[in-house]
Parts: sequence; C-alpha cells; structure tokens
Amino acid sequence: MKILITGARGMLASDLIPHLEQAHDVIPFSEFELDITDLDILSIKAKEAKPELIINCAAYTKVDDAEKEKDLALNVNNLGAKNIALICAERKIPLCHISTDYVFDGNKNAPYSIYDKPNPINFYGRTKLEGEQHIQNILKDFYIIRTSGLYGIHGANFVSTIMKIAKVQSNIKVVSDQITAPTSTLSLAQGIKILIESSKFGLYHLTDDSKDGISWYDFAKEIISEAGINSSVIPISTEEFPRPAKRPKYSVLANDSIKNTVDFHQIQRKTALKKFLEIRT
Repeated sequence: MKILITGARGMLASDLIPHLEQAHDVIPFSEFELDITDLDILSIKAKEAKPELIINCAAYTKVDDAEKEKDLALNVNNLGAKNIALICAERKIPLCHISTDYVFDGNKNAPYSIYDKPNPINFYGRTKLEGEQHIQNILKDFYIIRTSGLYGIHGANFVSTIMKIAKVQSNIKVVSDQITAPTSTLSLAQGIKILIESSKFGLYHLTDDSKDGISWYDFAKEIISEAGINSSVIPISTEEFPRPAKRPKYSVLANDSIKNTVDFHQIQRKTALKKFLEIRT
C-alpha cells in the first residue's frame, strides 16, 4: 500500500515510518515540507504522491501553550484535520488520524469506551475533538485512534523528562491524583499497522495495558526503578502544581473496540517501558 504520512519528524511518525516501511511504500512529509493547514498545497502533494491512504501524525501537542496559542492549535488540530479529510474524500481514499484521551473530562473514574461522550476541559482537547468531528462528517472510511500518555525515543515526553531530571535532582515532585495509561510509540505503531491492514474502519482506543490506570507519580517511580536511577519521587496534588491547561483526573481508555475488531493484543505497560529503556540506552 502507498501511504502518505504527515508530521514525519514527530515522535510517533519517527517510529511508525520504519515499522510500516517493512511492508508498505511510505511517503513521509515533515511539517516543513507539507503544511496541513494549506489545502492547496495538500492537494498538490496528494496529486503528486497518489497515496492509497493518508496517516495524519501532524498535530499541535503543547497542551499548556495551546491555552494562549489558540489560533495555532486550532489551525493544526482542527483545520488541518479537516483539510486532510477533504483531500481523502476527493481522492476516495481512507484517512488514519491520531487523537487523544484529552477529549474526555476525567469525571468517569473508569476506563473510557468509544461510546462515552467526549467533554474536553482544555483547549488542546477541544481542538482535537473538533478535528475528529470534521473527519467523521466528511469521510465514511477512516480510522480515528485515540491514545494516551504517549512517549518515544525521538521527542519530548514524560519518560525522557523524568529520566533527565532524576539524573540531576535527588527528589522529583510528580502529581499523584491524575490517572492515565502511558503508551509507547512502538506499541501504537504496531496497532496502527494492524488496523490499516484490516480495512475495518471506525473509532478506536489504543494504549498500553495499565489495567485501570496508573498515576503519573507511580509511573515516575516505575521509570526510576527500571532505569536504575538513585532518586526519590515525591507525590504532590494537582493543586500544588498549577498549570495553564486543566488535565483530566482520570483518562484511561478502554481498548475493547480494537480487541474485538482485529487481532491486536495490548502490550503490558512495564514490558513496553523496559523495551523503550533498552533502546534508549
């Protein structure tokens, strides 16, 4: 399959591209090579590349900055997703789009299924939800994949940040009242490949297996332990660590939709973390 990938220099695409290249013809475009907010440029690139599928890895992901850079976040996550959907509709090809757990408000206190009603509590989450809605309104054939707590080798993320801080500080303060399901880009890349090869379109949740979730504090302790770093993690509340954007207290995603549709088996969180640390070191 000939696959055009946007956001090719991003954390996810950096691991997704080599994974897909084993079986597919991949045409990667970085944000500098292809601006998804420009419909005309998108149309030209798609006409030249003639893809059979587009995977949109381009996104504005700076959750806190989105509260002040609203136009930029809106253009990329909302307008950009709409533009790609329009191109896919024009060319009669499917779209695979990556979304987020932050479309939920975190008030459920149990893993969110694809049938739960989104209610974002920050601007980033709102723009990602609007991007999803454009795709659903424009296309019939799409894969929308929501994930959470994404980390990988090639970008800024929670795991890399904790390891960096732990090497220079003996004590690290981390919020203990936000529950999530951290996910490796390698795991997500495997799931994406399985889905796009299945032609079973729809909305999916895809994360590593953390059962009912883990707090950022406990995950930080896990990272320090697995990495063999001699540092202490101190639990603090969200109120003690105020940030511009609100975070959902609980944003674990239920993976039933993908488990029941294709032959996909979640990777255990600790297994994924160990593999990441082995590659990173």
